[in-house]
Amino acid sequence: MQLELRHLQAVCRIAEAGSLGGAARRLGVSQPALSAQLRRIERVTGGELFVRGRSGVEPTALGQFVLAKARRVLSEMDALGAQARAMSTGSPLRLGCIMLVLLDGLLAQTDLSMSGREIAVDLEDSVTVLARTLGAGRYDAIVYGEVNGHEVPLPEGTLARTLIPKEPFCIRLSSGHPLAGLDRIELADLAGESWMTLVEDDDGGPEALVAACAKAGFSPSLRYRITDRKMQHDLIAAGRAVALSQPTAPPGEGTVMRPLVGNPIIGRIRLAWSRAALSSGQAELLYRAAGRAYLANVDNNPFHKDWWDAHPEVHPVLD
Repeated sequence: MQLELRHLQAVCRIAEAGSLGGAARRLGVSQPALSAQLRRIERVTGGELFVRGRSGVEPTALGQFVLAKARRVLSEMDALGAQARAMSTGSPLRLGCIMLVLLDGLLAQTDLSMSGREIAVDLEDSVTVLARTLGAGRYDAIVYGEVNGHEVPLPEGTLARTLIPKEPFCIRLSSGHPLAGLDRIELADLAGESWMTLVEDDDGGPEALVAACAKAGFSPSLRYRITDRKMQHDLIAAGRAVALSQPTAPPGEGTVMRPLVGNPIIGRIRLAWSRAALSSGQAELLYRAAGRAYLANVDNNPFHKDWWDAHPEVHPVLD
């Protein structure tokens, strides 16, 4: 028997899962079948690759050597597939996003940095849907947000990189609101308001809002769930609702943006991509394009520009 890519994948999955049972579930095979396959692989490599430890199986010295080589080979194969796909005729970059402020600028920056490659972009309301369809091959890459430490599970075969590790959410409210004249707003002072709920309900945002409001002593009235930005802004301008917002959001007619005292709700922005669809170089280009698109919006609100300048540790690395 000669080692094949599927054998290398099996070894890597066992190491990642820490158990034969977990690896079998990820590979979609039975545990006895995977055990038998591992024994055949070990006969080819000349010794045991894993031993049972306190928390599952652990690689032996030989196993560590084989794992290092396997990961390298699989990475090269992923890169080969990504580069071949990028060179093939009529193969656009398929990008999935939630509605982030940087999206408009991302398209322009991607056009500049990826040599005119055709880009197909879809918007989704659900981060879970984005991640699932990335794993199913519908997207090559996705850009998404997470709130207050929430982590979106990503499918096998993907890599992720944090673009913006921290941005404090702020409040959009009517310019005629009694609190609109303040530089910063206490969350507790919004206890009687009707809230525009976040469209993405699986990024940790709603839970973060409810938890922050509970800490401030009230339960928010989550009344409106609207995907259209203009309709959102019209309701807020009319004084019928307030809403959480990214701090890079541009001003809207009849509304103002104000930071919250203590920054109780924090978001981050991430990029994830399929290793089989994008090479590391292409992923780097996409990361830099997204970073430049974010930076183009930092000046939209003076309070966020001040915060941003005071926190260089959260700036994307674009050099």
